[in-house]
Amino acid sequence: MTETIPQSRATEDADLAEPESAAADGGLLVLAPLRLEANAVRRGLRAASSRVQRTGMGAARSRKSVSGESKPGPFGAMVVMGTAVGLADDLSPGDLVVATEVSEGGSTVPLPGADLLAAELRRAGLPARAGKIVTVPKIVRAAERKALAAEGYLAADMESAALVGAAGERPVAVIRAVSDAGFGPGMVSGGLAGLRSLRLAAPVAERWAAACRERAVLLAGPRSFCAGVERAIEIVERALELRGAPVYVRKQIVHNTRVVSDLEQRGAVFVDELDEVPDGATVVFSAHGVSPAVRSDASDRGLSVIDATCPLVSKVHAEARRFAREGFTVALIGHAGHEEVEGTLGEAPESTVLVETAADVAALSPADPSKVAYLMQTTLAVDEATDVAGALRERFPSMRAPGSDDICYATTNRQAAVRAVAEEADLVLVAGSKNSSNSVRLVERSERAGTPAYLIDGATDIQLSWLSGVSVVGLTAGASAPPAVVSEIITALSGLGTVTVTERVTTTESVQFGLPREVRR
Repeated sequence: MTETIPQSRATEDADLAEPESAAADGGLLVLAPLRLEANAVRRGLRAASSRVQRTGMGAARSRKSVSGESKPGPFGAMVVMGTAVGLADDLSPGDLVVATEVSEGGSTVPLPGADLLAAELRRAGLPARAGKIVTVPKIVRAAERKALAAEGYLAADMESAALVGAAGERPVAVIRAVSDAGFGPGMVSGGLAGLRSLRLAAPVAERWAAACRERAVLLAGPRSFCAGVERAIEIVERALELRGAPVYVRKQIVHNTRVVSDLEQRGAVFVDELDEVPDGATVVFSAHGVSPAVRSDASDRGLSVIDATCPLVSKVHAEARRFAREGFTVALIGHAGHEEVEGTLGEAPESTVLVETAADVAALSPADPSKVAYLMQTTLAVDEATDVAGALRERFPSMRAPGSDDICYATTNRQAAVRAVAEEADLVLVAGSKNSSNSVRLVERSERAGTPAYLIDGATDIQLSWLSGVSVVGLTAGASAPPAVVSEIITALSGLGTVTVTERVTTTESVQFGLPREVRR
């Protein structure tokens, strides 16, 4: 797909016989088979550069009506909109289906980015889902519906496969509203619900068109899983393999919804506290670590413990114990409520004080100002942590520091990488969950560089308004986000136009951690 053409005012003629004669330069072209469908869409459109063309019912009429549209034309993006027969049992009249692919006989056309568009429709309050649409030559009977549904199709129509070819190299999408009154909407409740949904979906189609353009994606390197996260996930996977389900995990093994969901499907059971774990069961401690009190509770309960604490977090725990034994007040730089911080505080609760800001440093009252040491949460923003550490050192010049940096290599590396792409990008997307500290820090790092950034669990979290006018997208992933999410985001963006991907590598990682003996083969 190529870059879209700039928009300008277009004709409002719904039944233009010669589409290539339109005077428009850019904007959205909607292809709607029937007059009622075309009129419903037109009532919902807002932009002067949008146009609706009625194509007629059936594949033959559709191909004839758009015979000139695949040539370099006046419109930047194309959407096929109309009603369809719902094939899935859980679809209702008025529900919208956005095609992930359209099939006709032996040919199939994939439409990447359908999930992104379906999510935008849902954000607009419309019932929408993405799935396969089949184009058929005649009205589908009940038995045929069941057969098509068994093949994974969500909806059937008589035109989409014929119409998407008219897009040429322009971005194209298909939005069909379910009507169980056959392919013509008619004057029945199902048809009326479908027409209403088409009207309400029209402004979203325009937002989709406004987001369509040729783009460059700058991939930050390194990104995604770090060695500690890979180790933690492998520990749970091996525990399930060796001991069978269920395997209990205290807290999220890593802070990522995709990872947690995947492990749940394999038989992992995530709990907030150990009292939810049956006596004698296998329990895995998350990568963020736990306090000695939790370990003691597990031992008292006779639980079979497998410790997935990241070795770099274990290092901070050991430093906290050492400083406390030596009589130091330990200032732990971190964020209140984070599981890693709670675990570290629990190592020496009488000697450790959490400091989040320079104001906390000013309020610190150690028993002996000459015996102050500091430690850090491993997933902090480097510059933020440095500022707080500087305030501590200014107030306590003899303060002791950890033997080596507490902020983990992966956090530091990913922050440097996102800064590199942010300098060139119009927008940065960070794959990661909201409770992932290191992912949130990547968003903040980009914003401090002056580039807007958004934290997303996946492509469906991308809002089309973010992409309007954006030609260069920076893309990274937090240390707990799966690499597959990055690929999915790139695929979704390719549904909006040609995507050129370039990687900006600031360093190469080779760190590996061994597995605990309980899960070694």
